[in-house]
Amino acid sequence: MGVLIGFAIIVAVIGVGYLIGRIDLLGPHAEHVLSRLAFFVLSPALLFTVLAGADVQHLFSALLPISAIAAVVDIAVFLAVALLRWRRPLPEATIGALASGYVNANNIGLPVSVYVLGDASSSAPVILLQLIVLAPIALTVLDVSTSGSLSIGRILLQPVRNPLIIGSVLGLIVAVTHLRIPAPVLAPFQLVGAAAVPVILLGFGMSLHGSRILAAGTNRREVLLASTLKLAVMPVVAWLLGQYVWHLEGHRLFVVVVLAALPTAQNVFNYAQRYGVATVLARDTVLITTALSIVVLVIVAALLA
Repeated sequence: MGVLIGFAIIVAVIGVGYLIGRIDLLGPHAEHVLSRLAFFVLSPALLFTVLAGADVQHLFSALLPISAIAAVVDIAVFLAVALLRWRRPLPEATIGALASGYVNANNIGLPVSVYVLGDASSSAPVILLQLIVLAPIALTVLDVSTSGSLSIGRILLQPVRNPLIIGSVLGLIVAVTHLRIPAPVLAPFQLVGAAAVPVILLGFGMSLHGSRILAAGTNRREVLLASTLKLAVMPVVAWLLGQYVWHLEGHRLFVVVVLAALPTAQNVFNYAQRYGVATVLARDTVLITTALSIVVLVIVAALLA
């Protein structure tokens, strides 16, 4: 029931976004404006508050290396096929790789953590991994490959130029140092950050208007590969690692596999929009994995809960 409630909330907000796009309520440039608002303002504030309030001991539990390896396996497989077999451009392959291994640990992971896993902080290690490690690497690759120039200075300055990385690093510093931030100082970040999830979901819903999933002439094979890796391969890899390498049992093993079975994050679509590459690939993978992951999560719950 918890899984159904979490997904019902997400679907409802996406549906509102679709309706906004259908009636053209906000004008032709609304989708672009919302995307930039989420990328540069809302998401950094949210990431700062989530990581700043996380338990450091939980952040660096066994869940972190297991999630990292499972994500890297999916990303590596997609990159190998897309770059070596299909000869796809690096920016497009990067978005597809993110779609294969970057889970929705926030928008869906937090509700699932509350309603299914019984602990709202369960997804915090995955959020840490993605925002401190995976996102900076991927965004650096996208920034360099889409700008048309390779500069060591540009690469080194990427962390201080990207608002998502800045917000994540600052939040981690607060958590690690146990810095106490006065409530009036933290409140604006919490207020602004609270708008990130609904705005991203609304923008995603608006992008669905006038579009067909897996339409002819789009990245069908890339979408199918990314969706298969995300829904089938990643949970199995997490289970194998948790069961036979880290020897997890019971609820701890269940948590690891559930988080690996989460769908592709809407942030991947947000990144694709930001850099103007593979938006259809990101959108279709997010939609397919979001729709089908509920089946995967129910199966995982039946086998391991």
